[in-house]
Amino acid sequence: MSNPPVIAAVDGSDHSLRALEWARTAALARGTGLLVAHVLPDVSQLYAGRRSSLHDPNEPERFADPVGDYVRGVLEAAPELPREVRYEALEGSVPEALRVIAAEAAPTMLVMGSRGRGGFATLLLGSNSRAVATTATCPVVVVPHADRDAPRADAPDGAPGNGAHGTDPPGTNPHAAGASAGRVVLGLHAAETPEDVLLFAFAEAAARGTTVQVVSAYAVPPGPTLIVDSPFQVIPPEALADDGDAVPAEREMLRSQTQRLAPLRGRYPEVPVEQAAVPGDAAGRLVDASRTAALVVVGRHHPRRRSLLMGSVANAVLQHAHGPVAVVPALHPDEDA
Repeated sequence: MSNPPVIAAVDGSDHSLRALEWARTAALARGTGLLVAHVLPDVSQLYAGRRSSLHDPNEPERFADPVGDYVRGVLEAAPELPREVRYEALEGSVPEALRVIAAEAAPTMLVMGSRGRGGFATLLLGSNSRAVATTATCPVVVVPHADRDAPRADAPDGAPGNGAHGTDPPGTNPHAAGASAGRVVLGLHAAETPEDVLLFAFAEAAARGTTVQVVSAYAVPPGPTLIVDSPFQVIPPEALADDGDAVPAEREMLRSQTQRLAPLRGRYPEVPVEQAAVPGDAAGRLVDASRTAALVVVGRHHPRRRSLLMGSVANAVLQHAHGPVAVVPALHPDEDA
């Protein structure tokens, strides 16, 4: 594939098929190829190892791969495919196999479901999804299972809706003109978020033809006054010249946002930008925003902390978001350090 592909990690489960559909439409929107990867079941891996070690030409080269066959059938039924689709059957543990292929293919992103076939129903985030999002060398988009979809306003009895999240059933394209109602929400710490995180959010918004909504949180000092929580206010760039009724911390946060976003506005002039500075918990605000967002974009951790642990905000958003979340590492940490 000439351009960096979108990788879809699948295991045949409903969760992974939602991720596959999201990856298909993302590849179409970006005009790139789709690489569908799955890790072979243990029995197939044992057979492949046995055939390789025995060098027996009488053993058939083809071994059972029901997941690969099933996924091919699902994609063939899709109304439109990316210009190039490739399939890879991997060996090894799921996190390590996906980490290796991501390092080799250098994809635009790797997309996977929040839980796999073997996950417990009560888990919000499976161990494989967490491990890949924590260690992969590329942005990882985790698509949550259907139970976490926010209800549509027009859905009967609170039925979940997925149009804004790009996980519609095959036959609908959330990237089509007029269909990308959801914004790309960017969680931004103006002083710490790596540039790669901002670039990914703006590129995805440009591909979708939608808005970037930038959300930053500031600390609220303790005081005797009771603060009643309320929806955050979105401020367009032209309104920032007038401080209005903003508190000093909010005003300073918005100015820091504006300064940090200036190069991205110049690079993506066609992408509308909304800014919001909110008091208190950044993760909670991003989870709330995920109800109507097409995608929430967060950095994996502070670029100066060369840790294998995921940051607290990214972890909380992955656990509780109602729509897809992109966890973006510092791809060029030396530039951000």
